[in-house]
Amino acid sequence: MAQWLAEQSSVSIRIVPMDGFHLANAELERLGTRSRKGAPETFDAVGYAALLGRIRADDGTVVYAPTFDRSVDEAVAGAIPIGPDDRFVVTEGNYLLHQSEGWRLVRPILDEAWWIDCAGNERRRRLIERHVLFGREPADARRFVGASDEANAALVARDRARADRSIGQLPDLTR
Repeated sequence: MAQWLAEQSSVSIRIVPMDGFHLANAELERLGTRSRKGAPETFDAVGYAALLGRIRADDGTVVYAPTFDRSVDEAVAGAIPIGPDDRFVVTEGNYLLHQSEGWRLVRPILDEAWWIDCAGNERRRRLIERHVLFGREPADARRFVGASDEANAALVARDRARADRSIGQLPDLTR
């Protein structure tokens, strides 16, 4: 996604993914929420908002953001440097508009929030394909998408009216 965005623009773009704030698998196990990984409560929403606030404050120092490594199914700290010359920062994720505790801190930090529409069948196809690509058996991928991912999609859809702009689906960049 980051490479595609950078190719569309002549300015320097830094991508700060919300997925870097997934709680560690061991913590999800401790909390009993591993089977719901990807739900709002399986992220450090307050930490995410704090990082966005640091980036926005722009005190002239490099701010390091985490990323998510799907090959190990864990967040990786300090993977994305955002320097003082990085003037265009895009953050992406399902819960930017969500209003539960922690998440409601995110929207006020953003200049704009866009909703990217993706038809349900296409969304499910892409999610299943991604889960399989990163090691799930197809039947398990379909089960996880039907249970966890679809519940999350329904939750996210309730917040779409909070977006500043709604656009059609982006190209499938996983192929």
